[in-house]
Amino acid sequence: MTHDTLRRIKPLRLKGLPEDFRLKIKEARLKRGWGQRELGAKVGLPQPHISAIESGEIVPRFDTLLDLVRVLDQDILLIPRTLVPAVQSLIRAQREPAESEEQSLYAADDEENAPKEKRHDEV
Repeated sequence: MTHDTLRRIKPLRLKGLPEDFRLKIKEARLKRGWGQRELGAKVGLPQPHISAIESGEIVPRFDTLLDLVRVLDQDILLIPRTLVPAVQSLIRAQREPAESEEQSLYAADDEENAPKEKRHDEV
């Protein structure tokens, strides 16, 4: 990097992981039926450390964060900000129960609801 670029980058020190991130970690832990002690044992951390991460009191190192999310069968993914709403929509759709009728991913709404035309060779 050039010297000018480095001067424009201001270091950001988080006071805690963002709340939604912390809640997702806790939700994934609870979904597996694990307490903080069990999660800590799997990644080599004491229970109070897991509690402090979930409460936002401390920010884990990046490698610790990776260990946490991977043991919870999750992952961290970097995506362009413009695609965040699309990715969140896909995640919500995957979590929600299927509608009563499946819809094709490729069919337009009009095609789904339009009555099918009979071909001339059909009786």
